[in-house]
Amino acid sequence: MRWGTAKRLFFLAVLVAVSLAAMRLTVPERVRLTPLEAKFRDVMVPVQGGLTWLGRQVQYWLSVPVSMVRAAERNKALEQEVARLEGEVARLNEYMLENQRLSGLLDYKQVMAGSFDLLVASVVARDPTNWFGTMTLNRGFADGVRENMTVLTPQGLVGRVVAVSDYTCEVLLITDPRSGVGSLVQETRIPGIVEGTAGNSGLARIIHIPNDAPVEKGQTVVTSGLGSIFPKGIPVGVITRTWYESSGLFKSAEIRPFAPLYSLEEVFIVTAVRP
Repeated sequence: MRWGTAKRLFFLAVLVAVSLAAMRLTVPERVRLTPLEAKFRDVMVPVQGGLTWLGRQVQYWLSVPVSMVRAAERNKALEQEVARLEGEVARLNEYMLENQRLSGLLDYKQVMAGSFDLLVASVVARDPTNWFGTMTLNRGFADGVRENMTVLTPQGLVGRVVAVSDYTCEVLLITDPRSGVGSLVQETRIPGIVEGTAGNSGLARIIHIPNDAPVEKGQTVVTSGLGSIFPKGIPVGVITRTWYESSGLFKSAEIRPFAPLYSLEEVFIVTAVRP
């Protein structure tokens, strides 16, 4: 018999012996071990521990790619869910703000019911090149809207209707230079004309105030009721500064409108004035 063949037979015998010994050691009904079996088990414990650790490491590293793929899928799903929830929150916030605005308009309409018939209208278009000039509302002839009707908000005067179609109307804002509103200073009853200013500034001014009139910063301007277009007593704005006109006979005052003309969404159209 050749040396190589004998060597392989020897190792095969050792392997069989080790297997039989392992089977022997794992027989469940045996409770007592022989000294040789106990010694063998003690020797094999570190080997079994090492094999167990190695098996766990192999299982872990084989599962890493699968875990990474699943984690990426979960992350993508979570991002989509977060985006959906953010959109839902934004939509609910929009509903809440709209409800607050409409509640405020309803309260104002009830308070003013003895003075005006008010029609709620939404702003549907504005000219981006002349933001403080005109705007379009979703009310027209079909809703009873006519030219020169006053437009306002609970905060103050907005303007007047200058053109009407069946279902829309165009409003000239008080900040447009073409606008003119008969007004007076509430504290001193000094009358004047409020007109818009050039430059799309969002401000107005009251002109033709007598030089000696007690008009100053912080005073309130309201409609005077003169001119048959704007009802009397509607808040227009607050005076922010005054100056003398070039003629030397009068002075003017800059006014910041009370109505939020830059961000209007809903307004009232005064369809009738009660005596």
